[in-house]
Amino acid sequence: MRHFTCVNDIGNLKKAVQEAFEIKKDPFKYDMLGKNKTLLMLFFNNSLRTRLSTQKAAMNLGMSVMVLDVNQGAWKLETQRGVVMDGDKSEHLLEAIPVMASYCDIIGVRSFAQFESKADDYNEIILHQFMQHSGKPVFSMEAATRHPLQSFADLITIEEYKKTDRPKVVLTWAPHPKALPQAVPNSFAEWMNATDYDFVITHPEGYELAPEFVGKAKVEYDQRKAFESADFIYAKNWSAYNDPNYGKVIHADRAWTVDSQKMALTNNAYFMHCLPVRRNMIVTDEVIESPQSIVIPEAANREISAQVVIKRLLQDNY
Repeated sequence: MRHFTCVNDIGNLKKAVQEAFEIKKDPFKYDMLGKNKTLLMLFFNNSLRTRLSTQKAAMNLGMSVMVLDVNQGAWKLETQRGVVMDGDKSEHLLEAIPVMASYCDIIGVRSFAQFESKADDYNEIILHQFMQHSGKPVFSMEAATRHPLQSFADLITIEEYKKTDRPKVVLTWAPHPKALPQAVPNSFAEWMNATDYDFVITHPEGYELAPEFVGKAKVEYDQRKAFESADFIYAKNWSAYNDPNYGKVIHADRAWTVDSQKMALTNNAYFMHCLPVRRNMIVTDEVIESPQSIVIPEAANREISAQVVIKRLLQDNY
């Protein structure tokens, strides 16, 4: 594996999950693999779980870690070609990337959708520039269209908690006051479609995801119907994908909040969310604090998914 940006990069999912369980039992088994190697983590956007879990994963492998908040303490970076740099951006990404790469062995990049250009977002111009110009293995710590470390952790969590070989997994839209990217739902759908789960996506009309991510999933516009007999409920907000509303909040219908009445329609389903979560917008207190809420074990598995990815990047490139 040279880079990690999507489910296709991880290869056989069963083997990846088995490797995750192996690492979870003994996180320090490969602690010499990263000796004298450095991970550079670059954050164009805020982070809590991704920052801490990825840093811990690299440390478990014996790596040194450098963290740079690009928008705090670094020169403002220009990302577009052909721009006359007479504004507040002092350095171009095309110079910054090879300089940063000279100080490290692996690069993790976190860069959200900007909602300024749908084409730029879905072409992943920032992430791809790092892959093209760094000369180093690059992995996504969430990009404009995908969050693969989160989705891998989600898969690990479902495999840990499932009570049937083919669980029904429901991805449900939920209200939020701000416009959020489609990266988490896109990525979750992509990873679920790579399994043999019974996978359903439910959302109000107007919040359809890009067809390439919806894939073979069943789309159900009736949330209550979608919840029936579900084994896992994954709640997440996202903004509109289709033009002319790309990146906009069409509405924040509170009727889509996940509550105990809706969870009662399920097969005693587990509740999942990537966090951070807006309580009583996305999900009620009662549901997220219930015994069926597995958001904390899900977050803990972020360390495991990151460690599998970094381990493979080290093994395959050094």
